[in-house]
Amino acid sequence: MNPSDKSDETPNDGIAATDEILQVMYWLRGESIAQDVAPQELARWVGLDAAQIEPLLERLVTSGLVEHVADREVRYRLTSSGGFEGGRRFADEFSDLTKPGHYECSDPNCDCRRSGNPADCVHQH
Repeated sequence: MNPSDKSDETPNDGIAATDEILQVMYWLRGESIAQDVAPQELARWVGLDAAQIEPLLERLVTSGLVEHVADREVRYRLTSSGGFEGGRRFADEFSDLTKPGHYECSDPNCDCRRSGNPADCVHQH
């Protein structure tokens, strides 16, 4: 698909792109890389150009997940709802990478986490 040809775009393309935008904005904020972004900056992280990203951001503004930031240029940041949704979608996307490995304890309060010794795990006995 030619990026400038919107006629080939399906409704799901916009959904996938807005999910990706929310996830990237959540990640950028969580890593203290950027609290707010311009469409051109998001284009570095999302597989779209700034002209395609801006209407998606405006759609996210309308839905209350993103808000405008007053500055010299048009910038956007996650609202509290957007942060929650971005985090949820980020966790869903990377759940296979973040789940515990075989025999790895997922309880953050387990004795094995405090001691660093897998033998201290109360869930493995």
